[in-house]
Amino acid sequence: MDFYLTALLQGFCFSAIALGIYISMKIFNIPDITTDGSYTLGGTVTAVLLTHHLPAFAILPIVIATGALAGSITGIIHTKLKINPLLAGILVMTALYSVNLTLMGRSNIPLLNVSSIFSLINISGDPNHNTFWILLFFVAIVTLIIGYLLKTDFGIAMRATGNSESMIRALGVNTDRMKIIGLALANALTATSGYLMTQFQGFADINMGIGIVIVGLGSVIIAESLINWFKITSVWLSLVLVLSGAVIFQMVLAITLNIGVDANLLKLVTAAFVLLIVSLPRLSFKSSL
Repeated sequence: MDFYLTALLQGFCFSAIALGIYISMKIFNIPDITTDGSYTLGGTVTAVLLTHHLPAFAILPIVIATGALAGSITGIIHTKLKINPLLAGILVMTALYSVNLTLMGRSNIPLLNVSSIFSLINISGDPNHNTFWILLFFVAIVTLIIGYLLKTDFGIAMRATGNSESMIRALGVNTDRMKIIGLALANALTATSGYLMTQFQGFADINMGIGIVIVGLGSVIIAESLINWFKITSVWLSLVLVLSGAVIFQMVLAITLNIGVDANLLKLVTAAFVLLIVSLPRLSFKSSL
């Protein structure tokens, strides 16, 4: 049971990155590869500041700011220099590797005997249950903030930028600014996932972000499939399904390991699972014809 509880907790940790991918890919239609770098950046900043005995709560605003800075740089490169957004994200991600390595000073920072957000608050005597309640509260707050933002006039302008850029530009909205802010918000969320996961797993590693975009993408694709199947239009329900997608994704990987699949094949299983999710709606559509 603890095995699946750990998968659930990891799903909660990855929920912020799922929301970030949802904003960049589903609202703005921008494939943002900055994710791999900003996730590691969040973990790096968290580990470095924790080892310097800064409280975990004080670290969070710094992590959000650094993630937002990374995303805004990608947005500026894309909008002001007219660089393809995919290439812009790759450039920033590549640069962030050196930034993260410089900040860490080595490839790995263990967090042994360092207080984290999960040890500052004691809700339950069981460490796993305590982590569960803290993460659940954290995810709920983040979801409420993003949901409220997307329902405001500013959030509606953000969504309109992704749906019909030319129309919203004709109404006087600065679409370049919207894209920069959107990518900044997406990467701030991604860095927040790095902040949570680093404290959950007890270390930060320079390679922790490699392929992490697949986790967020898989979560969003699961949510998108459910949204299309149930014809959901509510912003709140869509966000809840994105969070559910992050948990489902981790549960599938946990089941895969539990049935005896070699851990060395986990990345292969992850890629195959995402491919299956992407393909199923199309295969169903073709079979109906």
